[in-house]
Amino acid sequence: MDLLKSFIKKHFCHFTYFYTHLRHRIWIALGLSILVGLLDGFGLAMFIPMLEMVGDGGASAEGLGNLAFLINGLTYLGLELNLITILTTLVFFFTLKGIAKFAESYYKVIVQQYFNSKLRIDNVDKLTHYQYKSFVTSDAGRIQNTLSGETERVAGAYRYYIQTLQSAIMLTVYVFLAFLANPQFALLVAIGGLISNFLFKQLYRRTNSVSKNITRDAHGYQGLLIQKVSFFKYLKATSMNEKFAEKLKKSILSIEANNRKIGFYGSILEASREPLTIIVVVGVILVETQVFNSGLGLIILSLLFFFRSLTYLMHLQTVWNSFLNVSGSLENMKVFQKEMALSKEYYASKKLKGVYESIELKNLKFEYGEKEILKNINLKLEAKKTYAFVGGSGSGKTTLVNLIVALMPTNSGCILIDGQDLKCLDIRSYQSKIGYITQEPVIFNDTIFNNVTFWALPSNENIERFWDALEKAAIADFVKELSLQEKELLGNNGINLSGGQRQRLSIARELFKNIDVLVMDEATSALDVETEIKIQESVEKLKGKMTILIVAHRLSTIKNADQVILLENGEFEGMGTFKSLINISEKFKNSVALQNI
Repeated sequence: MDLLKSFIKKHFCHFTYFYTHLRHRIWIALGLSILVGLLDGFGLAMFIPMLEMVGDGGASAEGLGNLAFLINGLTYLGLELNLITILTTLVFFFTLKGIAKFAESYYKVIVQQYFNSKLRIDNVDKLTHYQYKSFVTSDAGRIQNTLSGETERVAGAYRYYIQTLQSAIMLTVYVFLAFLANPQFALLVAIGGLISNFLFKQLYRRTNSVSKNITRDAHGYQGLLIQKVSFFKYLKATSMNEKFAEKLKKSILSIEANNRKIGFYGSILEASREPLTIIVVVGVILVETQVFNSGLGLIILSLLFFFRSLTYLMHLQTVWNSFLNVSGSLENMKVFQKEMALSKEYYASKKLKGVYESIELKNLKFEYGEKEILKNINLKLEAKKTYAFVGGSGSGKTTLVNLIVALMPTNSGCILIDGQDLKCLDIRSYQSKIGYITQEPVIFNDTIFNNVTFWALPSNENIERFWDALEKAAIADFVKELSLQEKELLGNNGINLSGGQRQRLSIARELFKNIDVLVMDEATSALDVETEIKIQESVEKLKGKMTILIVAHRLSTIKNADQVILLENGEFEGMGTFKSLINISEKFKNSVALQNI
């Protein structure tokens, strides 16, 4: 059994991938294709006795070869072999085929949509549970392209692949029926298939190679596009916009050139289908009549099955080439999903109700690659106090806060939340009690209410909590002055708001969540002094109500912190009140003097 599984995974890797998503559904889809082929074949076979009756008035089972059981079956049922019986049977088979074809086509749509949805949902889930540490080192362009354009191409890959399988099944069914009617015919079809496969093998190989190039170029294009939008202000201000645009244009032209190659190979395949079909048909007729001296009935039946099978053979080659056009995207999706699965966040089962006592760091170390960022940090942060983390650039203060909020796992040491090891807790329950505000506040392109409540239902309770959060963040008066108040749309990334207003809305969102810990990572460093003071006043009102962790370069913003923690080169240098730390640490004293505080 293990050998069989290994063989299937190696030689039917694409089928294995689709099967893991669809399970029994793929067998039902293929089973319906077999049923359609058999019913169509039985219907076609009834043309032979019909022609015999029209020609000389009598029908026999001999003209059907090994398909004679169809005529014998009618006799067994006690039906008289006349033209009416034959025509009725013919209509019966094609009616059943029509019903089966409807079921096959509609079920194919259902399975296709199921696959599309499942693929997107799986990717959303994988991204949701992707480790932050892995995310920050990932190619943003690749993630963007894989989750958008590549997903569409993989959905197309499934469509072409299932069509290839269905064509292969139909081809097999007609070859089987042809073998029953005339064994020589089956041999001819096999020879024709081998010849055509040899002719198109090089096209398939080149198409597959070009498809991988398209996927690679698309990743690059998406990455450049993200950077052009993100850095638009800098590129515009420095007159580098056009130079960067040239990189984008080269990427676009590369994608276009590869698509043109695929179109060229596809056109060759499409143009050669009909001539090849006619050549093989003529060859079959000559062989059947000149070599095997077959009778007219078997030749006609053979030609019917041959034309049907060859049509599906050509269709198989066409859709397989179409599949190869997007196979690069499928390979990329497999690798991408595997990478995300390997970097999946681990969640322990124990839930945390809140942070009531303390957050304690014991012998904490953190390395990034071979570089040591934090060294043997021991620190206890008491609940409902305000702590400020200071130090020069690269001192490790932001990394330390990222570890505290469980964005990244520690290399060694532990973090205790109310005495419980964070590794033994479901970090989602812990992070739900954390508010996080950065230098660039997160504002969604939606209403103020949805931004603050994160799309909560507008119940009386939520509306009351919404306005209470705005009051605590000192932005309620501003919202009340707007024409639509809480229903006002904020635009892309809060373009209609000032920097201070965006920050206060961010604070209001975190307060709406009923948090225990508020983290402010350089939250006011990009604001003017007046706005910064107002944000400070808003935060001051929260003192004693929650644990507040502040990362700041401007030392004036942390003068009222309960404790200031000084870090230098990833090591703990000192801790105390603002005034006491000036007396304890010469480095901190010099920093305060440099900022004229």
